[in-house]
Amino acid sequence: MGEKFLTHYQVLGLARTASEREIKIAYRKAARITHPDRGGDAALFRQITQAYEVLADPARRQAYDRSYGVTGSSTARASGSQAPGSRAPGTAGGASAHSSARAASGGASGGFSTRRGSGSKERSTASSPAVYLPAYADVAAGETPLMPQSRAAQPVHGSPRKRGLFGASSRLAREARTAQLIMAQILPGIPAARLINGLTAPGGKGYVDHVLVSGYRIAVIGSMLVPNGAFRWDGNTLIHGNKVVAPPQLIPAARAFQELFPECNVTAWVCVHSSTGNLFEPVIDYARGTEPDGSNTINMANAARFVREAKHFLASGPAPNVVDVSVLDRLLGGMY
Repeated sequence: MGEKFLTHYQVLGLARTASEREIKIAYRKAARITHPDRGGDAALFRQITQAYEVLADPARRQAYDRSYGVTGSSTARASGSQAPGSRAPGTAGGASAHSSARAASGGASGGFSTRRGSGSKERSTASSPAVYLPAYADVAAGETPLMPQSRAAQPVHGSPRKRGLFGASSRLAREARTAQLIMAQILPGIPAARLINGLTAPGGKGYVDHVLVSGYRIAVIGSMLVPNGAFRWDGNTLIHGNKVVAPPQLIPAARAFQELFPECNVTAWVCVHSSTGNLFEPVIDYARGTEPDGSNTINMANAARFVREAKHFLASGPAPNVVDVSVLDRLLGGMY
C-alpha cells in the first residue's frame, strides 16, 4: 500500500491499542530521524507530525478511530476511492486546531501543504505574522488552552537571575546586553520568535542565560565580555595572544535540550561582547569548520555577527512563523 494511504498508526509503526506513552516514544524516535534539519525527508516528517498530532489528542484520536472504521475496505483505500460521505484516514475529525493553523502557516513543518504534489506556493517566511499551534481560535468551548494567548504572544519572558555572589554584577550586565541586543535586532524581524531569560538548565544543573525559539529551531545562548583585540576560535577555546579563554559550558545544555525537544533543531551560541561597546569587536579569526553559521554544536561570534547569524539560523528553519505552544509551555514551565 502506498504511503499516501497509510493510517496514522502505520506511519508511527504502532498498534491501534498503543498507549499514550508508546505514541509519544514512537513519535520522538521518528521525528529525530526524519527532521529536515537533520537531513530527513520533509514530506515524511510532516506525515509523522500529523499522525502524532491526531493520536496524542484523546478526543481527536477517538474521532479518527471512528472515521477510520467507516472509510471502506483496504482495497478501496489503496485505489484512492472512499465510501460515500466518509473521510480519508489522514483527515479524520474534519477541520481541527492543528490542521487549520497549518493551512494558515503554509504547513507547520516546512511551510508546505500536507498534500503531495501541492507545491510550495503558500510558503511562509520568518517575517510572516505569528501562527499558533494549536490555534486559539479553534479551542473548543469549555476547553482550557495550554497557556493564555496573551502569555504566548509575549516576545520576552523572564529576566537574568541573580545567582552567586562573586562577579554577579558583571554577569548580569553582559546578560542584559545580550538580551537587549536580541530584543532590538532579532525579535522585531521575526514575529514568532520568543526569548526566555534565566532558565533552569535541564536536570536542574545550573542555569541557561537565554533561550531563543522560533518555529522548530532553538538557540541556547550564553554571553562573554572580553577586552578589545584579536582572538582566534578553534572550536573549543578563544585564544587571545598567549591567553586561553574558556567559553560558557553550553554544549551539555544544548544536547539536553535536543533530547527533550527532538522535533526541534537545537544549537548553542555565545555572544562575545567587547569592553569598548563596539558591536563589531572583538575581531575573531576562525579555524576551518568553526564559522558561526548554525551548523556547529556551539557557535561563537561578536555581537554584530551573532545577530546576523542567529537571525538567519532561526529564519531559515521550517515554519519560522509558527509559535508551537507546546514547546513554549514546556520551556516556560520547566517541564524537563
